[in-house]
Amino acid sequence: MNKTALITGASSGIGKALAGEFAKDGYNLVLAARGVAQMQALADDLQRRHKITATVIGADLETSDGAQKLHADIKARGITINALANNAGYGTFGEFKDSALAPALAMMQLNMNTVVALTRLFLPDLIATRGKVLNTASTAAFQPGPYMAVYYATKAFVLSFSEAIAAELAPHGVSVTALCPGPTASGFQDKADMHASALVKGKKLPSSEAVAAKGYRALNRGQRVYIPGCMNWVMAQSVRFTPRGVVTALVAQLSRPTAA
Repeated sequence: MNKTALITGASSGIGKALAGEFAKDGYNLVLAARGVAQMQALADDLQRRHKITATVIGADLETSDGAQKLHADIKARGITINALANNAGYGTFGEFKDSALAPALAMMQLNMNTVVALTRLFLPDLIATRGKVLNTASTAAFQPGPYMAVYYATKAFVLSFSEAIAAELAPHGVSVTALCPGPTASGFQDKADMHASALVKGKKLPSSEAVAAKGYRALNRGQRVYIPGCMNWVMAQSVRFTPRGVVTALVAQLSRPTAA
């Protein structure tokens, strides 16, 4: 019997690319996001190419009960989850004093609360099948992030949470991997409205497909934290030996808005 992977944020970017990696490996898929039309086109393509089944579920995971509704829908269909990819998430760019509160709270709901809720809700399946969890964090997880303060903080949460439960779940045969990519060509910048940021402006970014392929291999190795790209890895490690004030000032300089 084929294993089944649940992938959130599967309508585009890294989530869409992860769906392809799981499908190539023979996993059946449950794709969850708000973009049902995009996911259905992806599902049709992957089913045709890899002879797997792909179930599309429209889910608003920014809401307080979105994770519970998704879990209930999957269980009502009689589906057991063997792998969970908590990939849905987004950021916003700009000074915190100028930001609206509602988008920040919705971001926290999606980037943190939904990750916790889905992981906990599907743990019985994952423990029973000695399954796998892939949580999409970011290199943002390793330091504070001026101009994206809330986003960076949510990814620090995802990294800490992932490493902690990885230790707890290892005796149960469940692996947990925190995927920590740097800026990626994924549509994230459009959602975050951050094309003016010095962090991405004028830079050639790795593709979602490349990041997903490397992250999927790390998941299969059981690697607890994986940072794609040598420079990303060096920068993440250097934070450990640099005064926090210096790190924050450097991130502010790297991320600052630039002139058009």
